[in-house]
Formats: sequence, structure tokens, C-alpha cells
Amino acid sequence: MGHTGAVWCVDADWDTKHVLTGSADNSCRLWDCETGKQLALLKTNSAVRTCGFDFGGNIIMFSTDKQMGYQCFVSFFDLRDPSQIDNNEPYMKIPCNDSKITSAVWGPLGECIIAGHESGELNQYSAKSGEVLVNVKEHSRQINDIQLSRDMTMFVTASKDNTAKLFDSTTLEHQKTFRTERPVNSAALSPNYDHVVLGGGQEAMDVTTTSTRIGKFEARFFHLAFEEEFGRVKGHFGPINSVAFHPDGKSYSSGGEDGYVRIHYFDPQYFEFEFEA
Repeated sequence: MGHTGAVWCVDADWDTKHVLTGSADNSCRLWDCETGKQLALLKTNSAVRTCGFDFGGNIIMFSTDKQMGYQCFVSFFDLRDPSQIDNNEPYMKIPCNDSKITSAVWGPLGECIIAGHESGELNQYSAKSGEVLVNVKEHSRQINDIQLSRDMTMFVTASKDNTAKLFDSTTLEHQKTFRTERPVNSAALSPNYDHVVLGGGQEAMDVTTTSTRIGKFEARFFHLAFEEEFGRVKGHFGPINSVAFHPDGKSYSSGGEDGYVRIHYFDPQYFEFEFEA
């Protein structure tokens, strides 16, 4: 317990000692995973939309929403410096004037963060200087989710423009596109196969106006190289908000608007499956 509003984002550090949460109660909090004790409280002027630990777990970043007259900011704190936490003074704060950040992850080696915006833009911000290193716009609508590959060389974005796209982490060069008929809320890359899973569905507020048969709430599997869909998994009776692969690649989980998290274990056929090009 602690937050008094919706918790929008959560991230654990590499050894799962600490967990970081960002909330609509205008705060980002650091917790001890084992005891649940709150270790730090960082107050903000607007809702915290994204948060994350860097690779070593020493530096945290979070972004705030553009609301109530406040613009969107990305803040960076070094947890090794207690004065930053005590005084609520980040060592760097980057303003985002144009379009608010809707998803963000740390890039390779913790040198930058990769941020997706409401406008569909992707930016790479330096974690040292704060400058925009690369800027691309491949999506036409909001980017809902960004997830890195296991080796951090690539990442996949999920967007309201009904596509997920694969990019190079360093150059932000666009590599592949996976198309659907519905907004994509989340996409994840398999750690051991060239597979990507997409989750989505129409906007939550439109769900009641359509029959469940045409809701299209399946998790959809695409081949990373050929951009072709090769499988669907039914189950949710509402849009899927988040998907993730297990680190061993043998199962995946999906969280839906219907209030369920479903964990799916792949059948033996999945591991023997050969894609015919």
C-alpha cells in the first residue's frame, strides 16, 4: 500500500531487490521487494506514465504526463546520491514540449532512453546530456508500448495505428512492420525464436458495442523476418493491454481489460515449428 491513484508503470531492477512504481497520484516510488517497505517518494506535478531502472539498477528515469498546465518531463535520478532523493532534485530533467511520452525504455548500456510519443514519434534521449540523439516518425498514431530484444540490439513498438514495428536500438532504423486490423497495445519479442507476439483490440470504450465474436481479442504471433502471422491464441474477452515472454521462451503471459492475466505454455509443436519461406 502507498499509492492513492492508478499505478501506470512498474519496473524491477536486475536482481529484483527494488521495484519502482509510477502513479496517477503524482508520485514515483521506490520499494524494497522483499518487505514492501517504501524506500523513496518522488513527488511530481502530474501523473507518472513510464518508469525504469537502467541496466545496473543505479539510475532511474520516469516521465510525467502533460496535464493541468504542466508539460511532459523526463527526470533522471542517481540512487547512489541520497541528496537527489531527499531534495527531490533529479540530476537531469528533459522537457518534451511537443507531444507527451506514452512509453519509454532504457537503451543498450544505459547510455540513452528510447521514448515513444502520443504523436507516433520515437526519440532517443542521452542519459548524460539530455539531448535528442535520434528522432524518427514511422507510426502515424500513439505508441502504446516498447519492448527490447533480449540482447538489446532491437526493440518492438506497439501503436494505435494498428501496427507493431521493429527498430534498431542504436540507430532507430525501421526494420519490419507487423499489420493488424485493430490498435496494438503491446508487443513482445521471443528470447529464443524469431517470433513476436502482439496484443490489442479495439478501444476499451467501444467493446460493449460489438459482439465478442468480432472483438478480435486474440494474441497474434508473427514471424520476425517474414512479417507473416502464423498463429493466434484466444482466451481474453476484452482487449489485451500487455504481453510478455517468459525469459526462457517456453511460455508467454497476457493481461487484458477483462481483469485476467493468462499464462500460456507453448505446445511441443511450437518448438518443432519450421517456417516455410
